[in-house]
Order: sequence, then structure tokens, then C-alpha cells
Amino acid sequence: MAVATGKLENVPAEVGSHADAARAASAETRPGSPRERDRRLAKAVARRLLRYLPLLLFFLAWEAVSRSTPSLAVLLPAPSDVIAAGVELLRQGSLQRDVLASLKRVAVALGVASLVGFPLGAALGGSRGFAWLFDPIVNFFRPIPPLAWIPLSIVWFGITDAQNEFIIFLAALFPIVLSTLEGVRDVDPQLVRAARTLGAGRVQIVFTVVLPAALPSMFVGLRVGAGIAWMALVAGELVAATSGLGFLISQGRLLYRSDYIVVGMVMIGLIGLLLDGGVRLLQQLVMPWRAD
Repeated sequence: MAVATGKLENVPAEVGSHADAARAASAETRPGSPRERDRRLAKAVARRLLRYLPLLLFFLAWEAVSRSTPSLAVLLPAPSDVIAAGVELLRQGSLQRDVLASLKRVAVALGVASLVGFPLGAALGGSRGFAWLFDPIVNFFRPIPPLAWIPLSIVWFGITDAQNEFIIFLAALFPIVLSTLEGVRDVDPQLVRAARTLGAGRVQIVFTVVLPAALPSMFVGLRVGAGIAWMALVAGELVAATSGLGFLISQGRLLYRSDYIVVGMVMIGLIGLLLDGGVRLLQQLVMPWRAD
């Protein structure tokens, strides 16, 4: 009887331990638990790393082909040679100088293009009379490629930073103007009428209705303008500059150093990616309601 009683007494304890373990496991896997957060974080990191796997395979194939074909390595150096050339330029200090020179030109020109483009686009989109007067002028100059202005800009400014900044300004201006124009014109008229009904004045309507509604289009124009400006910068520096990444590529061509050329191209791609990311971050800060 004692043994039987002991077995009966042990049954509730075992059941209770299993129940406690089940509750603990459920607590660890429920949404918001530390274990579940760690699991989601690990999945997100793995997904991001997997996304860049094709790019890694591309560089490995590039390295193998360049190493196995010496004649090709002269024209298109292997990634390891490009890295070595980049380290060499860093030690010389020329790469830092060229990157800073290009960034300075883009920052100045893009800032001026934003100061001119956003108000101009808003005026064209918000005022029919202003658009009737100045829309033909904008549409006349818009199709002219910024690179077509390089010879004339050299005559006006010489081979200076102002010459390159003028080309970048033209490249960034029109995407900003057109996107702002469309954003203002696409504002829902019912929202404007509702604001007027509630007693809002013209200035209040602009800053509380029109501007928030047009911001997404304005940031699209800024992103597109920044990308085109970066491309125009390199083209301008290839033709007329004494520093910058375009100048580095031009010097690599003159010295027959294809590794220098590829270093310049890689830096252009990386900085362009960071520039676009910076604009997207600014967009999230200005428009947190569209952070997704």
C-alpha cells in the first residue's frame, strides 16, 4: 500500500513539472519574449546576409577570371588588386582629398538646387498665373543635358569648383522642380476646401495641408536629383577639374592604371549608395508617418 501510495503521490508532481515546463516554453516563445526577439533578429540578419550572397559570388568569379587570364588582368584588375590600389592611394592621401572635393561640390550644388527648386516647383504647381509665365522657360531649358553646358561653363568660370558646381546644380534642379510641381498639383482639393471652411488662411493651408501632402513627391525629386547630380559631377570632373573622383579616373587613364580607375568607380558607387541612404533617412525623420 505504501508503494502504491507513493506512486499515486508522485503522479501529481510529475504532471505539475510537465505543466511548468510547458508554461515556461510557452513564455519563451510568446511574441515579445527575449527568446522570440533573438530568433527574429537572427532571421533578419541571415536574410540580409543571404541577399548579398550573389554579389559575393560575383566578386569571387571576377577574382578567379582575372587571376587565370593575365591579359585580362591588365584591362580589368582583380578585386584584390583594386583593394591594394585603394590602400596605396589612401597612404598617399590622394583618395581622401578627391573624395572630400567631390562631396563638397555635390553638397554646395545640391543645397543651392534645393533652395531654388523647391520654391520654384511649388510656385509652378500652386499658381496658374506663375506657371503660365514661367513653365515655357523651364520646359525649354529642361531637355538640355547638363554636360552640354560644360564648354560654356568653362568659359564663364574657368576650371574651378564653381564650374563643376554649376553643372551639378543644373543636373539636380529640374528633377526637384518637376517632382515638387506634381506633388503640389496632386494635393486633394477637398482638403484645401475643408481647411478654408475651418478658417485657415493661405499660409496655414500651405504649411498644414499642401506641404505635408507634397513632401513624398519632393523627396522623390531630391533622391533623383541627388543621383543625377552625382553622375554629372563625375562627368564634369573628367573634363575639367584638378581634384575629385572624376579627376582620379582621368589620371588613371593617363597613367594606364586601370586599378586606379576601378577604385574611383567603386568609390563613386559606394558614396552614391550612402548619399541615397542619407536622403531616405532624412525622409524618415521629416515624415515619420511614412517610415515603413
